[in-house]
Amino acid sequence: MNRLVAIVGPTAVGKSRLAIRLARLFNGEIINADSRQVYRHMDIGTAKPTPEEQAILPHHLISIINPDEAFSLAQYQELAYQAIKEIQRCNKLPILVGGSGLYVWAVVEGWRIPHVPPDAELRRRLEEKAASAGAAELYQQLLKIDPVAARKIDPRNVRRVIRALEVYQQTGTPFSQLQEKQAPPFVTLIIGLTCERTQLYQQIDLRIDRMIEQGLVAEVEKLVQMGYDFTLPAMSGIGYKQVGMYLRGKISLTETVQQMKYETHRFARHQYAWFHLNDNRIKWFNIQYPFEAEIEATLLQFLENKPVKIDS
Repeated sequence: MNRLVAIVGPTAVGKSRLAIRLARLFNGEIINADSRQVYRHMDIGTAKPTPEEQAILPHHLISIINPDEAFSLAQYQELAYQAIKEIQRCNKLPILVGGSGLYVWAVVEGWRIPHVPPDAELRRRLEEKAASAGAAELYQQLLKIDPVAARKIDPRNVRRVIRALEVYQQTGTPFSQLQEKQAPPFVTLIIGLTCERTQLYQQIDLRIDRMIEQGLVAEVEKLVQMGYDFTLPAMSGIGYKQVGMYLRGKISLTETVQQMKYETHRFARHQYAWFHLNDNRIKWFNIQYPFEAEIEATLLQFLENKPVKIDS
């Protein structure tokens, strides 16, 4: 079985739930493609599948590193390919699910990621510049030298901006030009979930309210007690950053929730820059209409090696 199914779309749209359903129906196993769910001890704020959900069937690349460990896109891609190969060897269907565009496309398109080692001194200088002049200053610098890479990076994602600048500084070549592609040895069906923006925002807001009810504040407190500092990249994610500000008395809990919702709405919009609704590689389904049966029929066609029609 040289098949891979990828489920993409904005946060809170229902990707994990669909992945579990399809994995149970089609003898599959799930591979995480969310850049935050790789961290241990960060469960509620990253919306990981629950222990009960993970017990239903195998999940790969969830909770594999500590929050203070470095983890690169190249490492993720290598581990994902290993998981895909192992699952296929068992004649099962690998299902890649997540909203991190870098992770998904690196696997599906077979990016040949530059092996440029980290430069600690350069990173320190760029981080200091971001802290003093603002993240926008670094982003403008990247726009000048590599507009193609810049368009694919959230301007507020300082870590990604610094990495692109670092690669350019060490190689003299724009990061985007070094990312060649080599088709992986499997055929992929990409399923996209979407819905009207108002409904998506409502689902996001409900998820964040549940995170607070489930104990996100206590989760962040525990991380701090374990020695994980708020300056760590892992602790800069939505939810952890805002709760950290609350715990340090900088904002109220009400403001914490408001900021989490605002930033997650913004993040969802950014995800559509990675997963275009007019991308002819993605078979989109609107969750506002009955979609499960159509997805199952589409997947069956794919597994029977029949052509799948992608709406333009």
